[in-house]
Amino acid sequence: MKAFLKALVLVPVALLIVLFSVANRAPVRVSLDPFSRDLPTLSYELPLFAVVLAAIAVGVLVGGLASWIAQGKHRKAARRNRREVEVLRSETQALRSAVPDSALPALTSGRN
Repeated sequence: MKAFLKALVLVPVALLIVLFSVANRAPVRVSLDPFSRDLPTLSYELPLFAVVLAAIAVGVLVGGLASWIAQGKHRKAARRNRREVEVLRSETQALRSAVPDSALPALTSGRN
């Protein structure tokens, strides 16, 4: 079911990207020189779809990086909690092994 839903979303998106790419193959000049408009030092002729898709990809990467950095405190808390659980489990196991089974209360199934 999950694969079907993924395909249901990704196939139309892929189709739109292909249609956009085919329709926007004309080259555009991308200039990285802010001082010279006539003969820029750093300029490239690229297809329009490549410029747009590269801008989207960079935006996704920057947004993902910002989100990953912002969630660092939650990952740190999860690591701390995981270590605490491990310590408590080992303490519980040590205490259970130190006390004989006859001293522990009998476990009931909850049925009368």
